[in-house]
Amino acid sequence: MLVAANLRPPVVSVAPLVDDIMGDLGFSSAAAGLLTTLPVLFFGFSAPIAPRIAARFGIERTIFGSLIFLILGMGLRFVPNIASLLVGSAVIGTAIGICNVVLPALIKRDFAHRSGLMTGLYSMTLSGGAAVAAALTIPIDDLDDGDWRLTLTSWTLLAVVALVVWIPQLTRVHRVAVSSTPTSLWRNRIAWAITIFMASQSIIFYTFSAWLPQYLIDHGRTAGEAGTTLAIGQVVALTASLLIPIVAGRFADQRAITLGVVAVCAAGFVGLVTVHVWTTLWVIMIMFGPGASISLVLLFMVLRSPSTVATGQVSGMAQSVGYVVAAIGPIAIGALHDVTGSWNLAMSVLGLALVPQALSTLLAAKNVTMKV
Repeated sequence: MLVAANLRPPVVSVAPLVDDIMGDLGFSSAAAGLLTTLPVLFFGFSAPIAPRIAARFGIERTIFGSLIFLILGMGLRFVPNIASLLVGSAVIGTAIGICNVVLPALIKRDFAHRSGLMTGLYSMTLSGGAAVAAALTIPIDDLDDGDWRLTLTSWTLLAVVALVVWIPQLTRVHRVAVSSTPTSLWRNRIAWAITIFMASQSIIFYTFSAWLPQYLIDHGRTAGEAGTTLAIGQVVALTASLLIPIVAGRFADQRAITLGVVAVCAAGFVGLVTVHVWTTLWVIMIMFGPGASISLVLLFMVLRSPSTVATGQVSGMAQSVGYVVAAIGPIAIGALHDVTGSWNLAMSVLGLALVPQALSTLLAAKNVTMKV
């Protein structure tokens, strides 16, 4: 859980500062979206190699090495040039992407008898890290006299804590027998349904988190108010990520509860673009969707796979394809806003990602087991 707490702040903390970054570097909305897109893109690029690294070095050492890379990436973003900022973002994405794949396999290995509870606690901590980053980034920036580079780098402290606490785990080496993803998995309808679900919820989470503060600022909110609203949404996502998988894990079939989550998120998008009051309510409903969905897709990986090996394989496939597709979101929505000048149109297009998510639910949440 302490490692999981580090897997979202380096990405989410960019959003409240995007206005300052755009002004300082002269970025357009599309270019600023790249700062959120690069880590997500490298989530996907690193996912296929994560099982092999864990098989070679063991889960414990793989996580330790990833934390070191995470600290290195955040340090690179402090260097005052654009190249270091972008390379640092890519290194951060690689480190987080490896942990994204390895940790669900760890849950399957050690907590198979409590998969719903442990998946909920893990994903709750993911959302909790995002909520803390959204709430504290602007106050930290104020303490740093508006130095956004120093503010982004400040999250290394949390990673250092996790690194130190993890050191005793290095005496234990559990090598996971994860082979290359077999061709059958790429032809497996259930694996593809989980992958599509992963991609859809990731597009919504990372794109909405990236542009919500700018959306609110453009509608008259201060940066502090925008960060607070995003933090409220993240807290709701945190709560949903804990409770929904615990409830869903009690049922063999999760289709009804998953479609309900998608419906709440859809209602939030409709309210946001059609009703010009109660913005915080619509944000809460939208963030409820990916908050619950990340827990659900992790639960699907565990429940739909017959073994720890298969969990690692489907986790690698879903996160590789899913995050690469999701990386398009922040840039595409930023570019759409640049061209049209309309946040309502941009958010409406983002909401369309719920359509493939709902369709994939019909198989990903069904009580079936993959044959691999």
